[in-house]
Amino acid sequence: MIAINDTIVFTWIAMILLVSLAWYSTRNLSATHPVSQRQIFLETVINYMKSEISEIARRNPEPYLPFSGTLFLFLSMSSLLGIVPGYRSPTSSLSTTAALAICVFFAIPFYGIMHQGFSNYFRRYVQPTVLMLPFNIIGEVSRTIALALRLFGNMMSQTLLIAVIVSIVPLFLPVAMDFFGLLIGQIQAYIFAVLATVYIVSASTTSRKEDENQTEGEL
Repeated sequence: MIAINDTIVFTWIAMILLVSLAWYSTRNLSATHPVSQRQIFLETVINYMKSEISEIARRNPEPYLPFSGTLFLFLSMSSLLGIVPGYRSPTSSLSTTAALAICVFFAIPFYGIMHQGFSNYFRRYVQPTVLMLPFNIIGEVSRTIALALRLFGNMMSQTLLIAVIVSIVPLFLPVAMDFFGLLIGQIQAYIFAVLATVYIVSASTTSRKEDENQTEGEL
């Protein structure tokens, strides 16, 4: 039997809101002027995500937009909902951050095979020698674990920091701390989406070493 805890409920709330906003924003789209304010906002958000992905990938961002964009929007929405009394961001739970990291883990070979082909992608795991295979596999797994723990640790530390400061000065800082929490949440959403995109783009390139050098320069 699967237990329905608060993390699952809060995750569903964020997902339902995102789907509802996507449905509402994409109604009656127009290719000619005048266009609605919601269409302008939607195009602004999408163009921003495209430009960020393009800066990272140095190529057409369209293939990466659905996955990376969804990651960012979900994390961003979860953070924004944190100002609602009683709502706890699902990213403050290790199970949620681990699930997101696992999605990235499977997205990496998916995009790698899609861009390079099956044999070319998996050849990178035995370079420069087949003896490197277990080490490369361990590296992929450890990177996924690090991604999950990074997001969980940052979100949890943010929550604890705000709770401590508000408990010390409860009359002056609650509102300011809420906005501070929103800012940190948006930054963490951005960082997680960027790292996921970097890993996916790395798997999509022919040369593993060259791309790692490029992504290190980006970060």
